[in-house]
Parts: sequence; structure tokens; C-alpha cells
Amino acid sequence: MTKLIRGLPRRPHMINRRTLLKSSAGATAAFAMGSLAAPVVRAQTSIKIGYVTPQSGPLAAFAEADNYILDIMRGLIGSGLETASGTIPVEIVVRDSQSNPNRAGEVARELIVDEGVQLMVVASTPETTNPVSTQCEIEEIPCISTMAPWQPWYIGRQGNPGDPSTWENFRHTYHYFWGLEDIISVFGNMWNQLDTNKKVGGLFPNDADGNAWGDPNVGIAPGLANFGYSVDDPGRYQNLQDDFSAQINAFKNGNDEIVTGVVLPPDFTTFWTQANQQGFKPKIVTMAKAILFPVAVEALGPLGNNLSSEVWWTPNHPFTSSLTGATGRDVADGFTKATGRPWTQPIGFIYSLFEVALDVLKRSADASDPDANTEAIQATNLDTLTGNVNWSADGPLGPIGANVSKTPLVGGQWRRKDDNSFDLVVVENTTAPQIETTSTLQLLT
Repeated sequence: MTKLIRGLPRRPHMINRRTLLKSSAGATAAFAMGSLAAPVVRAQTSIKIGYVTPQSGPLAAFAEADNYILDIMRGLIGSGLETASGTIPVEIVVRDSQSNPNRAGEVARELIVDEGVQLMVVASTPETTNPVSTQCEIEEIPCISTMAPWQPWYIGRQGNPGDPSTWENFRHTYHYFWGLEDIISVFGNMWNQLDTNKKVGGLFPNDADGNAWGDPNVGIAPGLANFGYSVDDPGRYQNLQDDFSAQINAFKNGNDEIVTGVVLPPDFTTFWTQANQQGFKPKIVTMAKAILFPVAVEALGPLGNNLSSEVWWTPNHPFTSSLTGATGRDVADGFTKATGRPWTQPIGFIYSLFEVALDVLKRSADASDPDANTEAIQATNLDTLTGNVNWSADGPLGPIGANVSKTPLVGGQWRRKDDNSFDLVVVENTTAPQIETTSTLQLLT
């Protein structure tokens, strides 16, 4: 891979709104200097953080904790945030992507053009993070994103995703989460706890996640082969499909004892219900994205017992808030008290997303200047509720680390309780031993 470093010239693109504003501001300042020789005084205005999130549509479960976290952050900001320029009011402006990538890009541009945000934050799958990050890169607005594996976020946004020698780091957009290499390790080590034929059926939709996971060269299949597992891939399907008979038959014919993939919650409900109706009984089902949330597993009833998935965050993770010192348990219990709902994994990451955003504004040389905020993002080294966030070209991802900071990943399994609710227990932590396991993987029942 060509060595990539910060400070590369901006990628060539059409003149954007910020370029025009800079040009106009420069001309105005030059005129003022020449005619009046008067100092330019910056008006004290509020700083705006834009937040794009899928609060409706099939990805809405990712945003279940949004209002709770936003209330916390607005309370902490109060009447202003201490910055290098003094105490400045900060406003968080939220837009719903409606789980639609086109809508996500549109509202991101609205936040930039109409609201004049100085910093953007975005979360929840490549369908949300990618179009928002791309719009911010075009408009030269700093953006922090999370809750999407780094490969579809970073590689999927390259001009030629298939040719690593052409990849370039981004100047204004930064991401933190885990990657497919972590999923491979977690899934492989978790499945090795049980005796299977090591044949895996893969469910991969035709979207950014599915295409990244199912890529025969850089997806999960080559990595799982190192653990001795082979993946049967029946091909891409369209999201919100109502008939998975073709995939079920392919897995039956392949004698697949494990099923994995990266699936929207309603699609997994359809698939798993039909699989049971059609007599397909794998020993293990480990499904990313679809069963991250209690509400998704509860909807399956008894069919949800012992389903497994990746685990990004739990209330027991050994990290604390950089803002208040609160533990994950404190924040999760607060959510349950406020909503009557069980904790959900995005709580930790939406919280840390705003931890990072506020830390950037505090450290920025001028929080009203997007360029200064971009520089502050590049210098981030913050311990958050989800672990350390640090964008450094010297990290484990090499030059890609200038845009990507990694967080720990473990494996978990849902256990149905007598009252029909579910507990998520951690069953695999080889790649993140600082996060304790509470059980071992069990066969589906």
C-alpha cells in the first residue's frame, strides 16, 4: 500500500460552499484593511454540532438511546462550554436519516449549508456514516463517526476500493470502531468452543456492510478459513426481503451447521422464522447487526434463545466517562430508569461520540472554525466510555490509523429468562481480555 500521511493536499473537487465563503471573507477583510485599517472582530456566536442518526426506519433500534444521551449532553453543556476562546454556547442539531442513505446525505448537507454546523457527528451502520462522511469531506466540515466496521467506512469510500495502492486518507472525516479482522477473530474463537463440521452459511445483503463482509478477497471468508471454517455464500439479496427460501435451501444443501452474516433486524426475523418453519436447524447462529438489541431478540420469543453476536459494549466494560467519571453501569442504569427499557449496546458509543466531540471543541484553537476543529480531531487521545480514541498513523492500522481508531470487540450470546426477557452474556474475549467473560458458548436449543 502506498504510504499515506496527514498533510496530503486536499483531494481535487468542485468548489464547495466553504471555499466560496472563505474567498468572500478574504476579499471583505482585504477591503476593510485597505480602506479603514480596522481590526476584524469575531462576533461571539453559538457553536453547532450536527448529529445524523437513523431514528426511524429499519435501523431505528440503533437510535433507541439517542434522546437519553442527548439529554445528558445538553445538561452537561448547560449555558456554555469552556473552550480556548472562552465559554461558548453549544447547540446540538439532530436530523433523522430515516435509515435511508440518500436521506442521510441530504440532511448532512442541510446541517452544513442551512444550519452552519462547525462539527458533525454520525453513527449507526455504513448506510448512515458513509453518506454523511462523504458530504462532510466535500464541504470540508470535520466529521466524527462510529458504529460501523472500519472497512466499509474507509475502503468503501475510496475511488477504487479494489486497488489499495490508490487509497488516500481523508482530511476531514474520522472514524472509531472495530474491523472485520476483529469479527473474524471473535467469531472463530467463539465457534471453536463447540464441536461442529465448520461449515458456515453466509447471509450478506446487497449493501455496504454485506458487500464488505461477503467480499471473497477481503471479507470474512478468507479470515475464517484460517480458523478452519468454510463459508457457503449464496449471493447478495436485497434488504427487506420477504422470502429467504433460496438461502435456506442453499444452507441445507451445504450441510451448514453455522449461520452468520450482517443483516437488518426485520430481515433476520423473517429468515430465522422461515428457517425454523422449513426445518433448518443449525447448531450455531451468530448474526451481526440484526440481534444487537433486546427489542430484536424479544420479538423472536423462544427462537431468540442462544443466538449469538458481536458485542461492542456492555455496562460491565471497564471504562468510564471522560466527562463525569460515570461507569458504564451508571449510564446504563440511568437509561433503564428513564425509559423502563433494558440497556442497549449503542448507549456506550453514542455517549462516547459526544465525549469526543466536546473534547475536540474544548481543545480547538477556535471552536467556531471547522479547520481548527479538524486539527483538534487529529490530535485526539481520549479515554471514553467505550475505550481509548486516538487517531494516529503510528497505530496498528498504520497510515489508515490517521482516519481510524479501533475499539475492543468480544462475543456474546442471548439467554432467555423465565420472565421471557433476555440477558446478553459475554462468552468470548480472546482479543480483548480486559473485558471479562461471564459464560461459554452454548448450542442452539
